[in-house]
Amino acid sequence: MEKKRVVVTGAGVVSALGNRRDELFDSLAAGKSAARYMPEWQSFFGKINIAAAPVTLDQEAVKKIDRRFRRSMGNAALFAALAAKQAVAESGLDEATLSNGRTGCVISSTMGSSSSIVESTAAIIEKRFDDLSACQFFRCVSHSSSFNVANLFGISGVQLAPCSACASALQSIGLAFEQIQSGKQDVIIAGGSDEATPTVAGSFQQLFALAENENLPAEKLSRPFDAARCGLVCGEGAGILILEEYEHALKRGAVILAELAGYATNCTGAQISQSDHVSIEQCIRLAVADAGINPADIDYVSAHATSTLAGDKEEAEAIRRVFGAAVPVSSLKGHLGHTLGASGAIELAAIFEMMKHDTIISTLNLKNQADDCKGIFLPDKPCSKPLRTVVKNCIAFGGVNAVLVLRGYQRS
Repeated sequence: MEKKRVVVTGAGVVSALGNRRDELFDSLAAGKSAARYMPEWQSFFGKINIAAAPVTLDQEAVKKIDRRFRRSMGNAALFAALAAKQAVAESGLDEATLSNGRTGCVISSTMGSSSSIVESTAAIIEKRFDDLSACQFFRCVSHSSSFNVANLFGISGVQLAPCSACASALQSIGLAFEQIQSGKQDVIIAGGSDEATPTVAGSFQQLFALAENENLPAEKLSRPFDAARCGLVCGEGAGILILEEYEHALKRGAVILAELAGYATNCTGAQISQSDHVSIEQCIRLAVADAGINPADIDYVSAHATSTLAGDKEEAEAIRRVFGAAVPVSSLKGHLGHTLGASGAIELAAIFEMMKHDTIISTLNLKNQADDCKGIFLPDKPCSKPLRTVVKNCIAFGGVNAVLVLRGYQRS
């Protein structure tokens, strides 16, 4: 059976650098960083001052979500709902299409609302059961963002939530892509959301992956591929895409932002905490082959690169083996921090704007390319280039990789 074409007809974003795609792009192009030190987290970390890149929620927009839906949402689901409302509005989908059973919802997070999980755990330990809302469970479960968004829009098609840590959003989009390719759904709301909390940051600290250097301002801590990189800064937010079967989109006159051309996901099968260039390389090659193109056809690689020592090294090696130094590469983690299970989707939202403006956003805070990241082309400032075909990488603990190939829309 011939695979169906899949296009993107809407994309919403909630981020620490803007709650619309144009706001996000303008902040990225201006070289802004969302990272700041978090004195409100001091009690969790003692004398150590930890940085993060938190979202400032638009409370007016939050209040516009009917309370019967909002009450079961933790912050991760709220981020997803706000981004999904943008994406649905841009796509022009009507209520009949959303609820006809041919529209699905695939949204993931690293876990459910981490802040709600901490609240629940504290209340249980302290035997304050009456303090817990009847909706607390629905904020905590791992598919909270997906079912809450599905409920918000009356979706009755497939509802899924692959949870693979920092590859979650890209796996959600890839799974939605395959569902539409196979003809099982016509439209899917897909993406990822996540929260930055002291518990999450503390988990990375235990793994020696969290940025800690109080000699640097917070906005300089996340420095992917740099010789002085010292770990990641946690970020948060949501990115939501409307994926749609090509003929379905044409029939209703939808504006098409881009086309999904190829996808692959794999795992190392050998190591759960260290990235592995062999499996990353294989995943990139599989995704490019799935798109029916060659590495030479790629105009830009949006790297996962979180600013950790091992992760950046292994990804750079994989990119070098596939593309050499011929293709521009950058990471947005210097601007946004690592937005965890939302990162793939938030960064895709930024890529749509890069494609629109024919502009590559360079890696913030990259001053001296590390020796162990040499052999790839890392622009040192934003540069103009037509972006027809783009690779997006995501890499996660558990040895998981996901790669998506995106291309500018061309009517056949």
